[in-house]
Amino acid sequence: MSERDTAIIVFAHGSKVKEANDTIVRLASELSRSTGLPASAAFLDVAQPDLKAAVASAVQAGARQVLIVPCFLVFGVHVREDLPRLVGLLEAAHPGVEIVVSQPLEGHPGLAEILASRVRQALAGETIGTERRGKG
Repeated sequence: MSERDTAIIVFAHGSKVKEANDTIVRLASELSRSTGLPASAAFLDVAQPDLKAAVASAVQAGARQVLIVPCFLVFGVHVREDLPRLVGLLEAAHPGVEIVVSQPLEGHPGLAEILASRVRQALAGETIGTERRGKG
């Protein structure tokens, strides 16, 4: 399978807060720019498109391989149970299309540095203001 036949889907939980979902859409766009591959967002719950619609769109655009990148911090229930169940349904719906799932963020060597960066920012006074707490 060549890279040109591959589409990436950034798969996140989804939120009632539109701006949270927009962040995932922007992340998919940035991923597309950095990889040179088409990338889109899909959501497990609340937001659209769901994974079924995103995969169908990628296949309709010519993808023969769909790489799902779970945007989940840990290898929890959604990655262990929900995602494999959905992938099974997608494989049945799209015979001949290879569906691949990357690792979640857990275990990535850069994760601790990202958190350390956030600690440094907080210690420098860059924190979430009260207007953003508890809204999503």
